[in-house]
Amino acid sequence: MADLDQLLEASRRHAEAGVPLPTTVPPTERLAILTCMDVRIDPLAIFGLRLGQAHLLRNAGARVTEDVLRSLALSTHLMAVDTVLVLAHTGCGLFGVTDEELRRRTGAPLDFLAIDDHWGALRRDVERLVGTDYLPLRTVAGLLYDVDSRRVTLVERRDR
Repeated sequence: MADLDQLLEASRRHAEAGVPLPTTVPPTERLAILTCMDVRIDPLAIFGLRLGQAHLLRNAGARVTEDVLRSLALSTHLMAVDTVLVLAHTGCGLFGVTDEELRRRTGAPLDFLAIDDHWGALRRDVERLVGTDYLPLRTVAGLLYDVDSRRVTLVERRDR
């Protein structure tokens, strides 16, 4: 269990260390990465990036939701992002279950966007991004990260 006092102390040490932050706010690679909240996924490390090079968006299952679209509207129009990677992964907790089962298990009356086919879900999410008129994207890619081999497979790429 996370100890709040320890986390706050680590935050104090971090601030005192004076670790330099990126000098610009827009991501230098004009890139946003949507990935799962799974703790095994480190998108910066996977793609050889550093803090400041990409916007990172996370949710259960790396699904394109209304909140993702809201964030990408800001990223694209205010911060020059023109490329989005949707990075799903094997071993996801949303894979192989149904929304009905998740509603029953959580008691939450939500659409969880359960995944029965990684490739199909990625293709649908890429299509949703490409088909969203207010997102001026140059490239959208759907990728599948294998948590065992740590390899990334390109599932779908759309260029405008």
